[in-house]
Order: sequence, then C-alpha cells, then structure tokens
Amino acid sequence: MVQSHLYNAIEAAVHAGSIIMDIYENENFEIEIKPDDSPVTIADKKASEYIEQALKSTNIPVISEEGEHSSYEIRKHWSQCWCVDPLDGTREFIKRNGEFTVNIALIDNDKPILGIIYIPVTKTLYFAITAEKKAFKLELETHQITTEIVQNATEIFPEEKNDVVKITSSRSYTNAQVYDLIARLKAEHKKVTLVKAGSSIKFCLIAEGKATSYPRYAPTMEWDTAAGQAICNAVGIEVYSLETDKPLKYNKKNLLNPWFIVRKIG
Repeated sequence: MVQSHLYNAIEAAVHAGSIIMDIYENENFEIEIKPDDSPVTIADKKASEYIEQALKSTNIPVISEEGEHSSYEIRKHWSQCWCVDPLDGTREFIKRNGEFTVNIALIDNDKPILGIIYIPVTKTLYFAITAEKKAFKLELETHQITTEIVQNATEIFPEEKNDVVKITSSRSYTNAQVYDLIARLKAEHKKVTLVKAGSSIKFCLIAEGKATSYPRYAPTMEWDTAAGQAICNAVGIEVYSLETDKPLKYNKKNLLNPWFIVRKIG
C-alpha cells in the first residue's frame, strides 16, 4: 500500500511541478502577502489545488500550506495524513533563482514514512519510503513520470566521513546563530564550509552527501520539513528538535516546528 501511495504522490508532485513551471516561465504573477508576512502566488495556489485533488483517491486527509486546515479536534484522530507544501521556497520562485520545490510526505502516527521532493526547474526528483532504508534521485527529461522511469532512479547516500563540516543554510538569509556555530567549530580547529540553498533542497544535499549538517534557527512549518525528514531518515539522518533533542513530530496541535538540526543519527 505504501508503494502505491509513493507512486501517486510522485505523480502528483511532478505534475504540480509542470503547473508551477508554466507560470514561472510564461506569466508575470501577482504576489500576495499572507498574515504571517510570507508571500504567496497563483503558482502556490494552483499547485495546491492539483495535489489535493490528485491525493483524494488515497482517502487520506491532507494538511497543505495553502489548503484549509482542519481543527486539531478533528486532526488528532487521524492515524495518517499527507503533509504538503505545493511550492516550498516561494521567495526563491519570486527571485527566479530556481531553488524551489514541491514537497509531499505521508505521516503515520506523527512520523513521516514517505517523502517526495521535486525541483521543477531542474526536473530533479528525490524520494524515499523510510522503512526501506533507501533514498533515490531521478533526473527527468520532461515533467512526465511512469513506473518504469521511477524504477530507474539512482540510490543516494550521505557522506560517510570527512574532515570538513559542510553546513547548509538558507539561500535567502543566514542568521547570526549559524555564523556563531561556524565560529565555534572553527575555534575547535575544524574545517567548515557553508553551502547555501533554497527550500527543502537543503535536506536533499545532506541525503546525497553534499552537506553534513543543517541547523535551523528560524521558524518553519511541518510542511517545510516532513518530506525532507522522511528522505533523510531513510539514509540514517535525523531531524532533531533543538528543544528536546528528539525527532520532529507531525500533525501536532501547533503546526509550527521548533528550531532543529539535521544530522546523522547517534
């Protein structure tokens, strides 16, 4: 069943990516500002509508950044739900730097068990079923996907051991706490590099060994992290709350995440 959910979600993410790219390449889109001061565009809304419709056949409820959110009194009874960010990195989309993604995760009893991240500009797909302990990457030629194409994906691996600490951080802003961490590591005579990237691409960089740590000292929501956490979990990487030192949980009463760090388990 999880395998069929994976393919449904991959198909939804890739097609949503095609919708986003039509707008990205062909339209002068209007930008609205939401109550939390974050931007939203017609691409966010159209991608969200498509994904929610595409996932209806699974009969699993959806928590989407741009959708209507059920109250916690309803959600707390859900054993499973989809957690969707139809366009993660709207600021990057507006800047037209290409570093935005479609994120879809399946949550089971507060844990992400399946994750898909699609980068529409490069047509790059990352996906994993966490229990299988493997994650995969696929570079598509078009925004079209079939089961045969999915089966040709390449397995990815995190970095095993390196003398250099590769910290990844937001493309749009890197706050003082990240620079303080880098300074502390350098004071310990460690070699440190900073790899900047937009949206959930930072999780992908760690899962495929291009970065080793992602500290986040700024607000994020569950849909920003769920897919990345599932992919990272599949390769032995965890997303730890900086408040509890335990993995982030999902479908909480408050959908806001605590500050966190992504690093190897243990």
